[in-house]
Amino acid sequence: MILSTVARRLAAASLTAAALAAPLLMSPTAHADSRETLLFLTVSGSENTWIRGIALECPATSQGHHPRAAEACAALDEAGGDFDTLPGDPHLCPLFHDPVTVTAKGTYNSDTVDWQRTYPNACAMEAAAGPVFAF
Repeated sequence: MILSTVARRLAAASLTAAALAAPLLMSPTAHADSRETLLFLTVSGSENTWIRGIALECPATSQGHHPRAAEACAALDEAGGDFDTLPGDPHLCPLFHDPVTVTAKGTYNSDTVDWQRTYPNACAMEAAAGPVFAF
C-alpha cells in the first residue's frame, strides 16, 4: 500500500515528535523530582509543512523552555487538565483556511494525556488555547 504525500509527512512529523518527547517523558530526573505535570506540546502547519514542539512542566520552573509556562500551567489548572475547555484568549479571527494542528502528550496531575486538535488557522488556535500553545 502506497502512502500519500500527506500521510507520509504526518507519519514523519509524528515520529519526530515522539522521538523528541521520549527522552523528556522517560528521563529519570522527571520521576525523581515527582513533577505532577510533564507534557510535550507540538504545533504543526497545514499538511505538516512545518512543526515545532516544546516541553511544559507544571508547576513552571525557571529551567523550563516554554516562554509562557506559568500562564500555560495556570490555564491548564483552570481547565482541570481538559484541553477542550482551556480558557483561551477569545478574540475575533479572520475567516481564512490555513489549518494548524496541536498535540499534547504526557501527563497532567499524573493522568495520561494524548490529545490532538486541528484549528482553521493560528488565530483560532490562539483564541481557543491561549498561552498553552503560544511558543
